[in-house]
Amino acid sequence: MANKLHIRRDDEVIVISGDDKGKRGKVLEVSPKEGKVIVQGVNIVSRHLRPRRQGEAGGIVKVEAPMYACKVMLYCSKCNKGVRAKAGTNSKGEKIRVCAKCGAEL
Repeated sequence: MANKLHIRRDDEVIVISGDDKGKRGKVLEVSPKEGKVIVQGVNIVSRHLRPRRQGEAGGIVKVEAPMYACKVMLYCSKCNKGVRAKAGTNSKGEKIRVCAKCGAEL
């Protein structure tokens, strides 16, 4: 059984610890089994690529590396900071995530 994370794909998050502390970005990929997420523009590493085919260029490429999901929080645009989420309902009665501080939809 896979572990459940508080972050989903396409969420806006803010980094709360590490070298990239304070950076914001969109979640590109979530790996619940490892407990990691890939955030756009955060945790950039250099990958050395070897040319695979004739005529293809190799070189050093900058890519986003996975980081632990516990190092990021959901970002609330109304509060302008990282917040915890709680369950709520919208006007149609569907379950949604809302900001625990201000009640804005996340």
